[in-house]
Amino acid sequence: MNKKRTAVMMSSVMLMSVVLAACGGNNNTASNNAQNGSAGNSASGDVKTVKIFQFKTEIVEGLNELKVEFEKEYPNIKLDIQTVGGGADYAAALKTKFASGDAPDIFSNGGYAEMELWGDKLEDLSDQAWVKDLIPLAAEPMTKDGKTYGMPMNLEGIGYVYNKDLFEKAGIAETPKTITELEEAAKKLQAIDVIPFGNAYQEWWLLGNQGISVAFAQQDNVDEFIAGLNGGTASIVGNQVFKDWSDLLNLTVEYGQKNPLTTDANTHLAMFANGEIAMMQEGNWAQTLVDNITPDMNIGMFPMPINDDAEKNDKMTVGIPANLVVNKDSASKEEAKTFLNWLVTSDMGKEYITKKWKFIPALSTIEATPEDIGDLGSDVFKYVQEGKVYGLQSSKFPDGVTQEFASVIQQLIAGKVDQAGWETAMQAAWDKLKK
Repeated sequence: MNKKRTAVMMSSVMLMSVVLAACGGNNNTASNNAQNGSAGNSASGDVKTVKIFQFKTEIVEGLNELKVEFEKEYPNIKLDIQTVGGGADYAAALKTKFASGDAPDIFSNGGYAEMELWGDKLEDLSDQAWVKDLIPLAAEPMTKDGKTYGMPMNLEGIGYVYNKDLFEKAGIAETPKTITELEEAAKKLQAIDVIPFGNAYQEWWLLGNQGISVAFAQQDNVDEFIAGLNGGTASIVGNQVFKDWSDLLNLTVEYGQKNPLTTDANTHLAMFANGEIAMMQEGNWAQTLVDNITPDMNIGMFPMPINDDAEKNDKMTVGIPANLVVNKDSASKEEAKTFLNWLVTSDMGKEYITKKWKFIPALSTIEATPEDIGDLGSDVFKYVQEGKVYGLQSSKFPDGVTQEFASVIQQLIAGKVDQAGWETAMQAAWDKLKK
């Protein structure tokens, strides 16, 4: 990583954050909880449990460590942390929780359509002190009618994570900005006996949630397109952008490892960290996962190009992977708010967000250096600073469509459907689940 360049970039972003914080005020101590209608930390009174149900598997260890510190400060509040993620279906598991009478007090929500789906269960958090410090991009998915219904955990970029040393060895001077340049890079990597792509296409979320988002984001007007799909005036069938996206998918399969449909994320991460592959579709969350295998690996990120329009392709997919929301019917909702406030205002919480999890903060009051968030986070943050981003669109899809999409895409990879059949099946998946 070019430390000088990145440091300058991050300094600019942090300056922006300081200005935002100055305009909105600040709340950096958990002692202000009482002002927000949250529970205090007195040792007297009943002990209440806050059940947290979330899906980010990479932060489980850190959450359990934070639980110990939080409970020391708030002995009257106990945290019960449960995680369903990875390849598991979190949405289905959450529905089961509510249906069985074991509803969590805090749970994850993607925003947009998912916020609408769970709207009758969400506590209005607009009066919480941290709300005024939200970065606008981060606040959008959980904002409706001027009210905020969730705390964004972080900003995440999605694209191709690449091995800079292998790129240099293959003579690739710049990251590809078109699909033609991407194929040229793949050929150069093959020439030095390196597998260009590691494809974890067993994972439904990688295909039907994150990957296909690019085909939506590059529509002329994505919200109008989605409204058209719901209203029957737009179609995936015959849409050139979806054809372009499938071309990228086919390219990665052609220049990828064998058996992509039986390769999971852990496998492609291990292959990448061991230098067996040069690129993998991932996000900046992969930083800690790669570091655990090969510390100080020289890596970076670039967007997924689907055609030869360099300007359109040079935009990173950036979204909010999860928002923490409070169940409005919870008997422990004030204690739940106390924990959320502590997470983003306490020194311990902020340290874990940036240094432990290497998250790009969603609040202007949480500072992060390039060293904190790593090479991948720094690359993503550069795109954010330059305004070269597409939002992650999957939270706008009808409930269940991401899994249906993944199944259809996997059929295309397996050769069970042709291009026309794939487009028809994708449209059918949407039509089946739209409201």
